[in-house]
Amino acid sequence: MAKIMAVNAGSSSIKFQLLDMPAEAVIASGVMERIGLEEGIFTLKYDGKKEETHPVLPTHAEGVELLLHTLVEKGIVKDLKEISGVGHRVVQGGEYFKDSCLVDETVINKIAELADLAPLHNPAHIIGIKAFQKALPKVPQVVVFDTVFHQTMPEEAYMYAVPYEWYEKYGIRKYGAHGTSHKYVSERCAEVMGKPLKDTKIIVCHLGNGASISAVEGGKCKDTSMGLTPLEGIPMGTRTGNIDPTVVSYICDKEGKTAAEVVNILNKKSGYLGMSGRSNDARDVTAGMNAGDHRCKLTFDVQAKRIADYVASYWLYMGGCDAICFTAGMGENLKHLRLNVAKRLAPLGVEIDEVLNDTFSDERIISTPSSKIKLYIIPTNEEVMIARDTVRVAKIK
Repeated sequence: MAKIMAVNAGSSSIKFQLLDMPAEAVIASGVMERIGLEEGIFTLKYDGKKEETHPVLPTHAEGVELLLHTLVEKGIVKDLKEISGVGHRVVQGGEYFKDSCLVDETVINKIAELADLAPLHNPAHIIGIKAFQKALPKVPQVVVFDTVFHQTMPEEAYMYAVPYEWYEKYGIRKYGAHGTSHKYVSERCAEVMGKPLKDTKIIVCHLGNGASISAVEGGKCKDTSMGLTPLEGIPMGTRTGNIDPTVVSYICDKEGKTAAEVVNILNKKSGYLGMSGRSNDARDVTAGMNAGDHRCKLTFDVQAKRIADYVASYWLYMGGCDAICFTAGMGENLKHLRLNVAKRLAPLGVEIDEVLNDTFSDERIISTPSSKIKLYIIPTNEEVMIARDTVRVAKIK
């Protein structure tokens, strides 16, 4: 048995799970938020308990030190030597990384070089990696990339119709994201259906504040909705998804903004937030819709249409589909969004069971027995995938 720490570091946060492998049992989990601000938030779950404290966390280094100290102090581990490996989620691996790998200076430098493709994520991941390296210098550190799962896409799926030298010089192409989630959900769906993974055609809808859809055939990604950056695809919490690229120059001219300022708006002030005018939180937008707010209803209708567009195109691209899986925060909890999407897919023979869809539970089927495509809710588990890869790559017994 080995204890593995799975880490997802953000610009001001550290999400983590400590797992017992290979049993994949969660020993402890939590998140450190508001790092770098006057008062942080440290939420820890273990032994059926949930504790919240408000420490001062100037940097990620202090956050990691406090986390590890707390694990020992609470008796969650007797000694830090019990931690056999640390796995780090990294959003962007470009074409350089084809698999998860052990961390060394070359790997860190390459992640930094790719930061232009994930400016909100890659720099934060490096901070987290270095903080754990300092705190646990003798423990192997492994990086697990969101983009690796999508490296199986054929050229016709990942290439853009731009001057080819842009691809050769700058790597302009589709990379995708949420790959760890898409891999987990598609593999779990095959298990639930009782079919060999190699014989499946599955469409995964990862619908959270960030959202992406993928076509997975035989366990390999054939296409995905996110692109060069996470801005491409369907509308999200604060991101536009696909738009006419000339919107950027048009708004630059009309409002006297730079291209970078407009792209920042497309990333951080659009999507649910921009359309509804209320919030990027789907719960707030749902409340607005239920209160009769037209813009809130329109927000969900626009997203549902785009989701259905992608699902239908992937159904055609794979020559059929066994199952459509909903996962992540909105995919697992927004019954009205799932219903909206399913009704738009009726021409493909999709039939949703509204009673099953309304019933709150975790993993379950929500389609009728006569539906030509099965519909599932499958909670994602990126941390387990990170832990599995850490054990595999670091050869931990």
